[in-house]
Amino acid sequence: MEKTEYPVTQRRLRTGAHIRELTASVKLSHKSFIQPLFVEESLSAPRAVSGLKGVMVDTSETVLETIGKDLDAGVTKFLLFPVPAFKRDEHFDFTFAVSVVRKIRQHFGERIWIAADLCLCSYTTHGHCGILSQDHSKLLNHATVDVLANYAVQLAAAGADSIAPSDMMDGRIAAIRSRLEEAGFDQVSIMSYAAKFSSQFYGPFRDACHSAPRSNGLKNRKTYQVSPLNPNDALASALRDDREGADILMVKPASLYTDIIAKLKQQTRKPVAAYHVSGEYAAVELLAAEGLINRAEGHLEVWTALQRSGADIIISYAARQARKWIDQIEF
Repeated sequence: MEKTEYPVTQRRLRTGAHIRELTASVKLSHKSFIQPLFVEESLSAPRAVSGLKGVMVDTSETVLETIGKDLDAGVTKFLLFPVPAFKRDEHFDFTFAVSVVRKIRQHFGERIWIAADLCLCSYTTHGHCGILSQDHSKLLNHATVDVLANYAVQLAAAGADSIAPSDMMDGRIAAIRSRLEEAGFDQVSIMSYAAKFSSQFYGPFRDACHSAPRSNGLKNRKTYQVSPLNPNDALASALRDDREGADILMVKPASLYTDIIAKLKQQTRKPVAAYHVSGEYAAVELLAAEGLINRAEGHLEVWTALQRSGADIIISYAARQARKWIDQIEF
């Protein structure tokens, strides 16, 4: 009987950890990660956030301790979300956010890079990302952009390296870029939430920032965030922000929108950031808590998918674990 041959063609490149590492086209680095930070004005002690294991909402004092520990873990890049004590619908007071950025900059100097989220959702009584009309039936684009551009200048003056507008208003990148340069902050970058979808996966974040929509008029953010059914709108929004002067283009959420990341990467030369949002993070954490997935390997697999799709930067609530997991886990 003639012997059947089964030639080995690919498995030689999988025989051990060393050759798998050597031949991998995707190579993760903790230096590509950004760690989100929450700081709330009204807190006297840090509080936990449902679904966000390992993440606390800090006070303006304890955030310095958190950043210090993150530095020891290899994290040098942060995205700050300030949560003010008082909400209003006009005449916003950004003193708290400015003071936190200034305190962080004075304490850590150039050892860290800090981006400041730019939005009004945690400031307004109705939880929307901008100024509403008197009857709360619509969000006013121009009025919102004007407030955000002024806010951006204050954050830059306090020491922010990057401004991260998450509001999804039309024209806000051009307005912010212009206002920053007029004020002499041409070195401050803009990391735009360029393709931000109206998603069900923001729940834990909204608890952290007290930012859930609660208007009697406009019930949700579908009139200004991108529909999951409209990828062309997402790409058009991102490419508009590219033209208007954004330095980094963000896709949010991330793991559910790798197709958008891949298509955007083909159409821009700007760095693309993927924000693995709170609900996506919580899904991995809940699976791990039930013993249905290995926590570290689950996050690593998500991160690998994001980088494979074209992301240059990954924003993750587990960024503080990235160096340890990447170095220690055989993947």
